[in-house]
Amino acid sequence: MRSHRARIIPVGLAILILAINFGLHAAGDMIRIPGATFMMGSDDGNLDERPRHKVSVEPFLLDRIEVTNAQLAAYLNAHKHGHKGPNGERYFDLGDNDARIGQLKNGQYAPFKGHERKPVTEVSWLAARDYCAVLGKRLPTEAEWEFAARGPEGRKYPWGNEEPKEKGEKTRAHFAQEWGDMAPVDAYPSGATPQGVLGMAGNVHEWTSSASEAYPYKADDGREAMSYSADRVTRGGAHDSTPNELRASWRGATVSRNPMAGHHGIGFRCAKSGSK
Repeated sequence: MRSHRARIIPVGLAILILAINFGLHAAGDMIRIPGATFMMGSDDGNLDERPRHKVSVEPFLLDRIEVTNAQLAAYLNAHKHGHKGPNGERYFDLGDNDARIGQLKNGQYAPFKGHERKPVTEVSWLAARDYCAVLGKRLPTEAEWEFAARGPEGRKYPWGNEEPKEKGEKTRAHFAQEWGDMAPVDAYPSGATPQGVLGMAGNVHEWTSSASEAYPYKADDGREAMSYSADRVTRGGAHDSTPNELRASWRGATVSRNPMAGHHGIGFRCAKSGSK
């Protein structure tokens, strides 16, 4: 992977930024998604997107933006177990060249300078699950994620059906970029869903709670068991994705789904049941 050497911000400033960012996320900048029945999947997509089928979701809340490097660093600091997790599990691939969080001499974690507001990567599914739980939230199911991105009208992309531009100015999503070239989590407001959820296409793929099982999607068939160590579905395209991977029905077919490992292009956001 490409070598990356970035300077970590000073300790005092890092602590201030982490506290502010984590506090904002803990307070819950979330968007209400009304429940409904919609058509999930695509008969024109990849094999794992078929068949298109009817699924119902209850009302839920979804984070407006993806979790940032600053927020995950604050989480690692707050819980003292570090990047290996409380029982030695892999939470964050600290030594990977694609990681944008470093460890200071005093043992604290801090985002690389200039990457504070960019989406976290190299975070395992386990860490994403536990991060959300600490805030009284959870990972979204892939049905919830797809419904938030498509809406009851079945949009092809989070913003609608207009194809993303691969060349020239990219105004809706961050994609077709160089390896590791991330944008801030709120960099593309014109790519938001009608409800205001940002970044559901491009920048980073997102962990969902759902095990990578064949369709039709059934929430009660075991795929949503949190102790189940099967591969987990990722959603949304990444910074180095093609336009095809930005489709809201795409299930991360070419992305590592190992829940115990990090990945250069996988981040996450949290959800919460109910409407308040």
